[in-house]
Amino acid sequence: MAGIVNYIKESFGELKNNVTWPTWAEAQSLTVLVAVFSIIFSLAIWGVDTVFSRVIEFYFQWING
Repeated sequence: MAGIVNYIKESFGELKNNVTWPTWAEAQSLTVLVAVFSIIFSLAIWGVDTVFSRVIEFYFQWING
């Protein structure tokens, strides 16, 4: 149990002393960037899913005649 407590203390020390945190403006702009790319990526996946769905639907209609 002492090992876990020591690990947590060292982790917090690392976060306080050695991590360079972004400014508020940087954090906001990076958040917007992540949101935009998430939307673009989800639209791309939706598009590919729609195309594959229609291809599979066409294939099964073709097989069943």
